[in-house]
Amino acid sequence: MRHHYPLPMGATLLPEGGTRFRLWAPGAQRVNLCLGAPGHERELPMNPEADGWHRLEVAEAQAGDLYRYRIDGGLHVPDPASRYNPEDVHGPSRIVDPTAFDWQDTAWRGRHWAEAVIYELHVGTFTPEGSFRAALDKLDYLAELGITAIELMPVADFPGRRGWGYDGVLLFAPDAAYGTPDDLKAFVQAAHARGLMVLLDVVYNHFGPEGNYLHVYAPHFFNPDEHTPWGAAIGLGKPQVRDFFIHNALYWLSEFRFDGLRLDAVHAMPAKWRLTFLAELAHAARNGPGRDRLVHLVLENDANEAQYLGDGFNGIINDVVSRNARPVTAGDDAREHIPNPIRAQWNDDWHHAMHVMLSGEADGYYADYADDPARHLARCYAEGFAWQGEASPYRGGELRGEPSWQLPAAGFVAFLQNHDQVGNRALGERLSALTRPQTMKAAMAAMLLSPQPPLLFMGEEFAAATPFLFFCDFGPDLRDAVREGRRKEFAKFARFSEPAARVAIPDPCALETFASSRLDWSCLERPEHRERLEHTRQLLQLRAWELNHRLAGARAQEAVVLAPGALRAAWRLGDGSTLSLLLNLSRGDVTGVVRPAGRCIHECDIEASQAVAAGVLPAESAIWFLD
Repeated sequence: MRHHYPLPMGATLLPEGGTRFRLWAPGAQRVNLCLGAPGHERELPMNPEADGWHRLEVAEAQAGDLYRYRIDGGLHVPDPASRYNPEDVHGPSRIVDPTAFDWQDTAWRGRHWAEAVIYELHVGTFTPEGSFRAALDKLDYLAELGITAIELMPVADFPGRRGWGYDGVLLFAPDAAYGTPDDLKAFVQAAHARGLMVLLDVVYNHFGPEGNYLHVYAPHFFNPDEHTPWGAAIGLGKPQVRDFFIHNALYWLSEFRFDGLRLDAVHAMPAKWRLTFLAELAHAARNGPGRDRLVHLVLENDANEAQYLGDGFNGIINDVVSRNARPVTAGDDAREHIPNPIRAQWNDDWHHAMHVMLSGEADGYYADYADDPARHLARCYAEGFAWQGEASPYRGGELRGEPSWQLPAAGFVAFLQNHDQVGNRALGERLSALTRPQTMKAAMAAMLLSPQPPLLFMGEEFAAATPFLFFCDFGPDLRDAVREGRRKEFAKFARFSEPAARVAIPDPCALETFASSRLDWSCLERPEHRERLEHTRQLLQLRAWELNHRLAGARAQEAVVLAPGALRAAWRLGDGSTLSLLLNLSRGDVTGVVRPAGRCIHECDIEASQAVAAGVLPAESAIWFLD
């Protein structure tokens, strides 16, 4: 089967032969198409159309040809809708035939969100080769481990040969450092053959600082009156700008058959247009690829806005689309039996509370959880967010969050580590380097058996010894600024308050920083890493056997703090059974504990069972019961 998403922009092969080129350049007086390799190009004037569009059909242009655009007789730029840019973000684009890949996964309809066990990976450091094809060879390992969903950090073309992906500028082109578009499709298809969903991290709140030429010919993409940490905000007030990103989402979901998208930092989108954009995107996903298979959208949203989660958002979706009268894709707006595709949000509150309990750190945003981390974690288990409209001391008293207690447990992705929480540390240390092994085992059990979808960061399953650092490959104009900005960022931390200490922070632009972040799979030859891997595998097998078929519709019943570092939580599962947790992350036993009803399904050795029966919760333990 062939899959082709018909983009209204970029280079499109025509059924009768030839190629149509279309560019939105409202800031340009004239645009020329330059067809062929640089230095051997034919330059052809494009035809201006209404609303800033420029178009040209060329009968002899075919798949494999290079092309770029020339703006007002001066600057040469790649196609912002390029499907492939083999010579990086400053080079020419290549015409791609998306129907050349023959999909064999026609029976794949996805997996239900309640089954999600997510594994976040960075393609460039996941394997020694750092490619889509090499990552494909690890799929059997992930399936056998018990993973059900792979989440790729952004792969959209970014400057240089290495980077996290959040500085992407050509959002339709898989980065050539990882392979070709067909290599990525082969990865997705192979994952589906093993029962694995594949989610893609996408960035719709900013473009990277190098290789983005939109400001030259389409300044409407940006709103200079509103600023973000990356500069002027994206101009989501323009329908053409919203459509650009929505078509990008549909392109990944349709042409590459991704099972879902993780939307980076939606809180950094312009507040005035955030709801409109997310509603239009959800509508397009629901009434497009979501008609035929399960599609999942996951948010990162530091604002803790609960309004986007749950099927209650369906009414808002229909209202916004009806008011704007401009759905991007055709579909029946009244199909409310299709669930809201925005399934969940990364729950930073869960991570921050757990991190304080495990590490004792209270710098930065951890300060909001340091007063009573067990109480904050208990609220996350019981109600989703820990902050639901209260004043945040870290944010200077700003109110943060919305009530989330009414949402199901599946709406909140729980994690002990992810790319941000490891890589944004000055030295990129993993949590296993900061925590006692026994405490870490209890924390893993508390995460991996919870009804909230768990997320593992690559290597976490075997307590990888390698760090994960921030790295990039910008040109010389940006390298010094990035290096110094990184070190200045940590000057407010006591550990790096002195300039001499900040020198030890790795240079993000150095090749060694990237190389040291590559997973060292050979550490599995050592007993402590093999033992951690086996512990993770056993927990995920238990989740698959005992919980997966019960989790749909799970809702919390209670979460109570028992002592500093200890709590009790319980959930009513979809089949009516009750799942209970006794968690003690402290180094001392907790007395006066009442054993939950049901059979013990984890940490059920005789010693632990006798202790709980006697009202004692052992130190560094996570004990689960199913009634």
